[in-house]
Amino acid sequence: MKYETCRGCGAPIVWIRTPGGKSMPCDPEPVHYRERSGAAGKIVTPNGTVLSCDLDVEPETATGIGYSSHWSTCPQAGRFRRREAKP
Repeated sequence: MKYETCRGCGAPIVWIRTPGGKSMPCDPEPVHYRERSGAAGKIVTPNGTVLSCDLDVEPETATGIGYSSHWSTCPQAGRFRRREAKP
């Protein structure tokens, strides 16, 4: 993982490489989660897999520890969204 600062909000972030080879900005604090198919929460595992889950569960009921995508917490996330190409 590579540690940096978000260019939008100045918060610390970590970059996690996905299985597809792309880097995803995440909040640096690990979060306990319980994996559940179809859950509204999303978590990025240390190996870069994105899972549906229940977030912030008690450690004894957690199925793992992962990271929240910084896109979901950054107040400036809209500045970095790619615009669709005009036809």
